[in-house]
Amino acid sequence: MSENVIVSKDEQNQQPIPTVWREVLVLIVEAIKSNNYSLIDSDSSIRLTSPSDKKRIKENIEEYGCRLISLPEDAWNTSACQWMKGYWEILVDLYTVEEGQSDLVLSVRVYEKNDEFEYEIMSVHVE
Repeated sequence: MSENVIVSKDEQNQQPIPTVWREVLVLIVEAIKSNNYSLIDSDSSIRLTSPSDKKRIKENIEEYGCRLISLPEDAWNTSACQWMKGYWEILVDLYTVEEGQSDLVLSVRVYEKNDEFEYEIMSVHVE
C-alpha cells in the first residue's frame, strides 16, 4: 500500500496524486475501459466537459490500438497533478493489456467546492 498523499496547492511543482482522489480516478478509468459511463453518470462529483467527450475518448483509445486495463497500484508512482490557480490538472498514466504502462493518459481537472472535490474529465490522449 502506498503512503498517504495529501492535497497540496503548489503552483511551482507537480505533486503525486492525493490519496483522497484515487478511488474516483479508478472509477473513471473503469468506466472508460468498459465504455460504461453509467458507472460515473450517477456520481454528481464527476462530469465530462461536453456530451461528445465519451465518443471522442472511445475513438482516441481505438486509434491507439490497445485495450485498457484497470489501474494498477504502480500508476500512482508516475501520475501527477499540479495546482493551476483554481483547479488541479491531473494526468493519470493508463495501462493496457498489450503494453502495461502505455503512452495514454487520462486528463482530469479537480475543483474544490465547499470542502468537497469535483472531477471534470478532459480527455484520454497520447502524452
